[in-house]
Formats: sequence, C-alpha cells, structure tokens
Amino acid sequence: MQRIDFMTIAGIVVGFGLVALAIITGGQAKMFFSIPSFMITVGGSFAAVLVQYSVKDVKNVFRTVKQAFTSNLIDPEELIELFSELAKKARREGLIALEDDTDRLNDPFFSKGIHMVVDAMEPEAIREILEIDILYMTRRHEKGSGIFKTWGNLAPAFGMIGTLVGLIQMLAQLDNPESLGPSMALALITTLYGAMLAYMVFIPLAGKLNLRSEEELMLRQMMLEGIIAIQSGVNPRILEERMRSFMAPRIRTEQKGNSSTDENFQEQM
Repeated sequence: MQRIDFMTIAGIVVGFGLVALAIITGGQAKMFFSIPSFMITVGGSFAAVLVQYSVKDVKNVFRTVKQAFTSNLIDPEELIELFSELAKKARREGLIALEDDTDRLNDPFFSKGIHMVVDAMEPEAIREILEIDILYMTRRHEKGSGIFKTWGNLAPAFGMIGTLVGLIQMLAQLDNPESLGPSMALALITTLYGAMLAYMVFIPLAGKLNLRSEEELMLRQMMLEGIIAIQSGVNPRILEERMRSFMAPRIRTEQKGNSSTDENFQEQM
C-alpha cells in the first residue's frame, strides 16, 4: 500500500514558508523575485547536470523522485510473519505448494525468489541471482540520489555566477550612484536562490532517496535470507530469528515481547 510521506512535504513547505514569512515581514517582497536569477540558478545548474548524466538517467530520476514523497515498503515484521507462514507451509506440503504464493507481495524480487524455490534451484544459485538483483538495484538508487546531490552542489555555484553577472552589470553603471544599491541587491538574489534550492530541496531529497534505498535494501536482504532458509528447510523459528537480525536490537526486543504476550494469550484461550 502506497503511503504519503508527509514529513518530506512538510519540511519543504515549512522551510520555504518561513523564508517567505521573513521576506514579507521585512517588506519589499517584490525585490526577491527575479526571473533572470531563476533562469541562471535553476536552468544553468540543470544544464550542468545534463553534462554529467545522460538524458535517460535524468528522466529515470524524475520518475523515482516520488519515492521521496511516498512509501510503499512492507513492514519488516509483516514480512517476517509472511516468511514464517511460508516456511511452515513448505515443511507441511513441500516446496511446490508455494507456487500459489508467488504473488502474495506486489514485489518482483519476492516473486522471482519464490519461483526459484518452487523450481527447486540450489540455494547457492538462488543467492547468486538475487544478490546480483540487489547489487544493480543499489546502483540504480545511487545514481538517482547522486543526480540530486550533484544538482544541490551545482546550484550555489550557479548562484554565484549569477551574482557575478549582476556585479558586472552594476559596475558598468558606476556613473549612476543611485542605481548601485538596487543593482547590488538584485545581484545577490541568485546566491539566495542557489542556497535555498540546494539546502532546502536538492540535497535533502538526495538524503531521503538514500534513506529509502537503505530501507529497501534491508527488506531485499531479509527476503533473500528468508528465501534461502525456506529452500534449505530451516526451522521457521530459526528463520524468524535470522530475519530479525536485520532489525535494531530495541525493535527485536519489543517484537519478541509482543510475540510472547500473544502466545500466552492464545494459551489462556
């Protein structure tokens, strides 16, 4: 199920909102809007990104940027419960019985792994294939976050370029002292644009995409261990412990406590 990440949206909105409020409170808000400055900062830095990356890479990253604003990752505890159930089913009915469970998750990695288990492939071969999938998934994610990180590094530089352009234009009007103040202010706007875009949008988005990648990587590794454990006939209890080893110790302790409470409750019933 896809969930909206309100923290990402709130962070960007609140950040720009506070800056806008400070500008409005100080008066003369119109002087902070400059189309040429926006063109130099955003357009120039984006053009530099295109130099470093291909058009295909940039198109792909704009498709994946929604991951910073939404999350459809399965809960790790739900994943453990699912694999525990599959392990018990495989021990009772055999691996071939898992063929009906390949679509239990809307995840190609999970489906691929369960299909290989049903096909009775060797655990080593399954691990090798799935680890290659994980490796290239990680590389794709690194490229996506890298584009925004690069853009974030370039935006302040192009802000400075815009400032230099403005200063040159200002110095060309030294014979008109009255225009120096407004011209200097206009020249600095591009630096402001570059800093805001870099430190309030691009670099935080790169960080959020890295976080999403780490979360998905953990789930993939958990699935991998679960799939190998099922194929190897590992006891469901051991499978659960092996998959929980990917979680933080505090969370593992809490989950164990909840599981013990549920078991005691069921025994009393």
